Amino acid sequence: MIMMMVAMLSMTTAFAEDENTNAVANVEAYKMDININKLADALNLGDNQKAAVENIHHVFSTEMTYAAQYGNANRDAMVKDAINTDVKRMSRVLNAEQMKKYLMLLNITLNNRGLNK
Repeated sequence: MIMMMVAMLSMTTAFAEDENTNAVANVEAYKMDININKLADALNLGDNQKAAVENIHHVFSTEMTYAAQYGNANRDAMVKDAINTDVKRMSRVLNAEQMKKYLMLLNITLNNRGLNK
């Protein structure tokens, strides 16, 4: 009886630890911290564009961080809204060539983090 109880407690602890690890990994996937200078170089941004892109990305990053804190049903909708808003705002600042490259980089980032569903 005691051995069974010890085994059950061990299993419970293992499952709880696994859930906690998954939660931390999940939150990390939503962190959108980037090096704005590297993005500016990749997109060949002017100074005004760089400042605007930095502000837009800051808002996007904040929205993604908030999304990570919600349940799956709300999270998916919040991520979709954050991405759509980011793309809409970036399209006002970037030219067609820059936007094409930005969308490619964004899509790769979302795929690598398992957020592109």
